[in-house]
Amino acid sequence: RQLRYFAVLGDELNYRRAAEKLFISQPALSTAIKQLEHQFGVVLFHRNTREVALTPAGDRKSTRL
Repeated sequence: RQLRYFAVLGDELNYRRAAEKLFISQPALSTAIKQLEHQFGVVLFHRNTREVALTPAGDRKSTRL
């Protein structure tokens, strides 16, 4: 589930839109992404109050899956 959340957020780069697509709340999405980052030990997204961007570790184009 967390990987699906990561994929949708990575496509949308917007927590509100990603949460709507996933039919979950925005805080639940944020928590799931933080847990995934903790599990992998890397930061997957740069975030601030205005924008979300993939880090090199989170960029699927530069990461082999």
